[in-house]
Amino acid sequence: MTTTGTPPGGAAAARALSRARTAPLTLLAALGALLLAAAPAPAAALAAPSDVSTRGTAPACVTRDVIKQKKTVTIRNGCGKAMHLKLVIDNGPDGQCWTYQNGEAYVWTWKSGSYGKVVTC
Repeated sequence: MTTTGTPPGGAAAARALSRARTAPLTLLAALGALLLAAAPAPAAALAAPSDVSTRGTAPACVTRDVIKQKKTVTIRNGCGKAMHLKLVIDNGPDGQCWTYQNGEAYVWTWKSGSYGKVVTC
């Protein structure tokens, strides 16, 4: 059987009953919002575009010819624009940041460590 109208106690009791019914939903909504606020943001949202392009591995248009036995690498810029590049040596001293004009190449040698990668800088 369904009844309509105000419950015993009048309008104030009706408002209190309505709040009592929606309180668990409000609490759940607040908890959900809190969990969303505390969740870590995706890494892509945190990284600034300039960080990715200036400190990552050099693009494929930069060629690397590595001769591990001679500890030598030739780095050539074929990107169509000037690039700032740096040689990273694993377990050894890294090279400095150099500006390579389009088509320019340099040969680098090192004494200790091994070739790691070429990065933009």
